[in-house]
Amino acid sequence: MKYVLTGSLGHISRPVAEKLIQAGHEVSIISSKADNSPAIIALGAKALTGSVEDLSFLTESFNNTDAVYLMIPPKWDITNWISYQQLVSDNYVKAIQQAAVKNVLVLSSVGAHMGTGAGPVDGLAYLESRLNELQDVNVVYLRPSYFYYNLFSMIPLIKNAHIMGSNQPGSHKLLLTHTSDIAAVASEKLLNLGFKGKQVSYIASDERSLDEITSILTKAIGEESIPWVEFTDQQSLDGMLQAGLPETIAKGYVEMGAALRSGEMESDFHKNKPAQFGQTKLEDFAKEFAIAYNN
Repeated sequence: MKYVLTGSLGHISRPVAEKLIQAGHEVSIISSKADNSPAIIALGAKALTGSVEDLSFLTESFNNTDAVYLMIPPKWDITNWISYQQLVSDNYVKAIQQAAVKNVLVLSSVGAHMGTGAGPVDGLAYLESRLNELQDVNVVYLRPSYFYYNLFSMIPLIKNAHIMGSNQPGSHKLLLTHTSDIAAVASEKLLNLGFKGKQVSYIASDERSLDEITSILTKAIGEESIPWVEFTDQQSLDGMLQAGLPETIAKGYVEMGAALRSGEMESDFHKNKPAQFGQTKLEDFAKEFAIAYNN
């Protein structure tokens, strides 16, 4: 089988590529940076250097491929986040059509069922809606919950203000996902290619209150007296702007936080939750958090 993976050598794409290559399949990896080519080739994959904003490059990359794995790469220097996501989404759909790809795996997110109102996830909902328009193309939408790695953003707050916090209360239970658990599901889907039509696959590793998350992570770094603080939406926005995030991204994160706070963002997950959670629990991630905090 021939596979094309977007996402370069990221936390999901790399282990998925390794699994596919170990199984004897032909894998190509798209990266925007030519500097990544040696490492991609060292894995046993073919390096495709180019931008997902380039339709002709994508179409050529997708030609003669049995399946593609799609994710929208983050882009931090933009003034309109949703427009960027829609551009990439439209390019993916057109390239799939022009290259006659029949099997697609998509990294989406919990909250995509909302369509709008979930900040950056709105762009993933748009990608899902566009792919749903395609006939005779099999698609699985992976909808993981909140990435553990997003908690690394708390490190400056701990060091500078001795708190953790966001625009949700400490009692809010947050679904958490480790990228290794996402990669495991993605690898299984691509290796089997048994999915038909359009399907949603929810993924989570753990579920803990924000107070619990604060307690366990701060204990891991030897700072057990640090509290969780609930910010207003305006306080959250001001903090992110002061930290240097572009306004479009900061506003998106505030909106996502509000959707989490209301429960709407995770509501469809709870209606259609997976039979079992992934292997990586909060205590496991706490070890990674401590390493990042001390570096």
